[in-house]
Amino acid sequence: MSPSPQTTAVRSLHLIHHRHHACECSLPAPLTPAQAYHSAFNDDPSVRTAGNTAILPITTKIRGPAPIAADPSQPDIIEEALDLFRANCLFRNFEIKGPADRLLIYLILFISECLTKLAPQPGKPSPGYTEATKQLSTLAVDNFALPGEPGFPLNSMYHPPANRTEADALRSYLTQTRSELALRLADRLYPYEQVLGADGQPTGQQGPRATKPSKWWMSFQKRRFMNRSLGGA
Repeated sequence: MSPSPQTTAVRSLHLIHHRHHACECSLPAPLTPAQAYHSAFNDDPSVRTAGNTAILPITTKIRGPAPIAADPSQPDIIEEALDLFRANCLFRNFEIKGPADRLLIYLILFISECLTKLAPQPGKPSPGYTEATKQLSTLAVDNFALPGEPGFPLNSMYHPPANRTEADALRSYLTQTRSELALRLADRLYPYEQVLGADGQPTGQQGPRATKPSKWWMSFQKRRFMNRSLGGA
């Protein structure tokens, strides 16, 4: 029996996810591909939409309307956005191939907004992990524009929600998804430091969180995927 499109997509994403994590600590950035990566969830025919943006399952403890992921061990759209951010944000052009791509684009742009939030300013260094988590969690629930509203950066590529009920559902879903992404991004920006032994080699013990956000992430802070920004800058 052949696997379903959703199963095949998730398996492909799972492979990408592990490849990215295998090299994330040792490489400054993924190699630039010939073209941007698309969402592995585009091929799932059962995907719900609001307007023409996918409403995909996520793994989270944050309350909201997101569908529950059938297998929490498999990477979801949030993990996909985090894994593909540094490669995709190098591209100004992106051909949308399905509703999941629209959600992927939105989450990548939100990651850029988060990095901008944490970037050091004159006389104001980047915050530590705890404060960064608070700032990003606040940013996640701040008011934001939906497709079709003034201020949304990609109105030519996104359909607005069909009615007020669908708009409210999309806003709740994106708020929940942004909130979960903010927590996971903070964990990646501030990884646990390694404890070294007397010989200078890692002991395998887990040290404290890094005191500054990872330079391998912050170096992409000024990159603009599709030359767009959720903040309109």
